Amino acid sequence: MHKITYLDEDEKRIDKYLSKVLDISRTQVQKMIDSELVFVDGKIVKSNYILKMNQKIEYELLEPKKIDLTPENLNIEIIYQDKNVAVIYKPKGMVVHPAAGNYDKTLVNGLLYSLDELSTINGVIRPGIVHRIDKDTTGLLLVAKNDKAHTSLSNQLKNKTIRRVYYALVHGIILENNGIINAPIGRDPKNRLKYKVIEGGKESITTFHVIERFKDYTFIECVLKTGRTHQIRVHMDYIGHSIFGDPLYSKSSKGRENGQYLHAGIIGYLDPETKEYKEFSYPLPPYFETKLNELRGKKK
Repeated sequence: MHKITYLDEDEKRIDKYLSKVLDISRTQVQKMIDSELVFVDGKIVKSNYILKMNQKIEYELLEPKKIDLTPENLNIEIIYQDKNVAVIYKPKGMVVHPAAGNYDKTLVNGLLYSLDELSTINGVIRPGIVHRIDKDTTGLLLVAKNDKAHTSLSNQLKNKTIRRVYYALVHGIILENNGIINAPIGRDPKNRLKYKVIEGGKESITTFHVIERFKDYTFIECVLKTGRTHQIRVHMDYIGHSIFGDPLYSKSSKGRENGQYLHAGIIGYLDPETKEYKEFSYPLPPYFETKLNELRGKKK
């Protein structure tokens, strides 16, 4: 049984709360509750049960059908690792964790081969996975090697103390040198594959800094203050500067053969054990640099 202490001052329904903290759908939570796998202060509850401060929650996750994930030698590039955390580079085109119809050649398959230990908090499908980046986004990810480290990193994400810096090439010329986009994001009611700025969405904050301007494009640095799905892609489209190559949010078809030009270049965190701040960086992938050189008039 997994255990959580409810520490929010606001009273919330247990299905909504568990859906948020476990990053699973309310339907999955409700199935757990219906299967009597969720207890509050030792008692079975219903989906509409209202949680109160300091109550103890115990739960078992309902796994999807039994899946045996195969460790695969995918040449995962490990930038750094110790006994608690690994910092890895995810290339373009690689999915982070398995999902329906896609159970091999994911980052998790590679991690199972390359690392001797992974946290179990997210179950058998997402061992070690603390946060994600999209399939065609490149860059750095933190991986937890044990549950204690996973809890620490998850709390750092929640408290907005993990530093995540992205680099993006966007359509149009951004006139401001710096900006803050504070606009709530939720699922697009007209397209379930997309997200959008929407009333009632989750708090979402992105800051950006212009690095270089070109004739029709701008190269920027973005810092995530929150970590919503597709956050940078949605926010940049919201202000009229969608990411070059983005197949979902950009109206232009240019550059789509490489997916969105978005790279998670810097990540910093507090060591779960020593509390020392550690930061790592990774250069832009070659196709990204090539495009920038084209725009600079230095096409090779």
